[in-house]
Amino acid sequence: MTNSAEGMTGAGYMVIWEFSVEPEARLAFERAYGQNGDWVQLFRQSPEYRGTQLLRDLERPGRYLTLDLWTSRDALREFKKANESAYQALDRQCERLTERELLVGEFEINDV
Repeated sequence: MTNSAEGMTGAGYMVIWEFSVEPEARLAFERAYGQNGDWVQLFRQSPEYRGTQLLRDLERPGRYLTLDLWTSRDALREFKKANESAYQALDRQCERLTERELLVGEFEINDV
């Protein structure tokens, strides 16, 4: 996972997810979605993956955002198709860590 804006340059597509996590699951959630977590390890199998940032809300405990960067929307779609079983298995495994998961949106990065 990339934790600096510098490491995120060159990406053209971002997916933002919002999660609500119960207090007892927060540490496990941060490990799964963090810098060397399970999601990042899976995504790193693709040369089109550019990094992830995990954000923790300071005002609302248990609220997190993930920002996943890819070279393009097609790159992520192709990765998910090629790795469908591993992606779904990890998604099922991580469901127990969250009480709510919401796709905030998919964004094209505009470097004007």
